[in-house]
Amino acid sequence: MSNHNTPDQRKWLRTARTISEALPFMRRYAGKTFVIKYGGHAMGDPELADLFARDIVLLKQIGINPIVVHGGGPQIGEMLKRLSVQSEFVDGLRVTDKATVEIVEMVLSGRINKQITAAINKAGGTAIGISGKDGNLIRAEKLQRTIRDEDSNIERVLDLGFVGQPKEVNPAFLKDLENSGMIPVIAPIGTGEDGETYNINADTAAGAIAAAVQASRLLLMTDVTGVLNKEGELITDLSVEDCKALRKDGTISGGMIPKLETCTDAVQNGVEAAVVLDGRVAHGMLLEIFTDCGLGTLVRK
Repeated sequence: MSNHNTPDQRKWLRTARTISEALPFMRRYAGKTFVIKYGGHAMGDPELADLFARDIVLLKQIGINPIVVHGGGPQIGEMLKRLSVQSEFVDGLRVTDKATVEIVEMVLSGRINKQITAAINKAGGTAIGISGKDGNLIRAEKLQRTIRDEDSNIERVLDLGFVGQPKEVNPAFLKDLENSGMIPVIAPIGTGEDGETYNINADTAAGAIAAAVQASRLLLMTDVTGVLNKEGELITDLSVEDCKALRKDGTISGGMIPKLETCTDAVQNGVEAAVVLDGRVAHGMLLEIFTDCGLGTLVRK
């Protein structure tokens, strides 16, 4: 009798090995909460968006409680251009006046939020699309930024309009959704004490939510492989002190600085670990969670 396996048998053996390797991770994370910031290329690619939705449903099915927080910068920019509304950026943040924040809310809470919710529901989950305004989830305050004039060396405060930062997050609301079997999909919009609407950076919102629910993982899905050293190689593990040193010596710069600030703030406020990973890789989230080597850069205390 032949000792060779048929194609179907080989496929089954590969699947069995994969499940066997993942089982310890499944047991470790059962009942834990993962906050996933979803955006960038992964959100704009229909195939990757479909795989993301299926992966979120899988996490829920194996006992992990996923909370999705999404961005939408390119879609907002597209809509502003279509409506002939001018906007400018300061330190990577969109200056948001009254007219702009209404469009931002429309795009984030309406179009994008419902697309993601529908995709997860189509994949077999029970997702509910909300914004930080629902259930008093995110109380926000106006974000302050200062810049120093190089000639006079005088600092001045920038008015970014209706750009906010989380002041308080209501974890009880999210717990109620979890107990109902729901998967929250959250648009990063908050309400100020004055009742005004504030646009919040999605990474920042995800970090604040992760800290509020004491998540096991904060996953920031990006358009890069993770944090790279000066030779362009992926750094797989970092401590909070490592992050400070890398910023000081110039290894990290630009858009990676606020992402790592979000990661370090989260782990210093009770999140077990935060990860910067490549959202362009199919099933990248599962590779990060269920393999020993992971995929991106993991930040711990």
